[in-house]
Amino acid sequence: MVPLPGGGFLMGTEDAEGFPGDGEGPVRAVRLRPFLMDAHAVSNDRFAAFVADTGHVTEAERFGWSYVFAGFLPAALRRGAPRPEHTPWWCGVQGAAWNRPEGPGSDLDGRGDHPVVHVSWNDAAAYAAWAGKRLPTEAEWEYAARGGLEQKRYPWGDELDPDGTYRCNIWRGTFPSKNTAADGHRGTAPVDAFEPNGYGLFNTAGNVWEWCADWWTTDHPGERPLLDPAGPATGTAKVIRGGSHMCHRSYCNRYRVAARTANTPDSTSGHTGFRCARSL
Repeated sequence: MVPLPGGGFLMGTEDAEGFPGDGEGPVRAVRLRPFLMDAHAVSNDRFAAFVADTGHVTEAERFGWSYVFAGFLPAALRRGAPRPEHTPWWCGVQGAAWNRPEGPGSDLDGRGDHPVVHVSWNDAAAYAAWAGKRLPTEAEWEYAARGGLEQKRYPWGDELDPDGTYRCNIWRGTFPSKNTAADGHRGTAPVDAFEPNGYGLFNTAGNVWEWCADWWTTDHPGERPLLDPAGPATGTAKVIRGGSHMCHRSYCNRYRVAARTANTPDSTSGHTGFRCARSL
């Protein structure tokens, strides 16, 4: 884990490229106590150790299915798979789970160091408790993801590909029909791919969405500096941060460091994982 000093920072954005309806703004002053954050998202190997030790059965396994990107599936699994009306590139695949990321016939061979996916918020919280950690608050996640830079669009600055160098795993090409994989990865990348940010954290933009502890809200108090904000006491969806390998500027440029969205705590998909934090 990486020790982070805490202190004050400006959370949120009013970036013209943002999504105001997501509650990215207003920019607000936040203060955090020092804490620890995982340098990487939790990998398949680490999650496998948790499952072996505890016998944990993920929600995707109990439900019997999870969402997989259609482009990763053979025709036999795509055919007839239920698809959400507004995001038809997702297929509900019977048997898809953390250890079968593309459903029946798939496995984790060669992906032990990739981030675990098809894990719900509840699964992530169970792992964190086993590891003696917790899920980060949204404020902690953004502070850590920024790497010490103030109000920059990405963890490394304002330019997506500085000097033509790829710094994150996102969709390259035309979404959702063609991914050129110009950044080296068509699906998930290893948890230590690309250069870390200024705090030593890897992949806080792209690769996989990451669960946060907070319930979702777009109503942010900001009259005074906030100390260790933790979101509302109740809700129906949990915050996810960081974007994923499926994000593209034409549709979902939520790989920006202040971007945010949410999902219900029992939801799972092939592009959502997590990392942990710990209080000092």
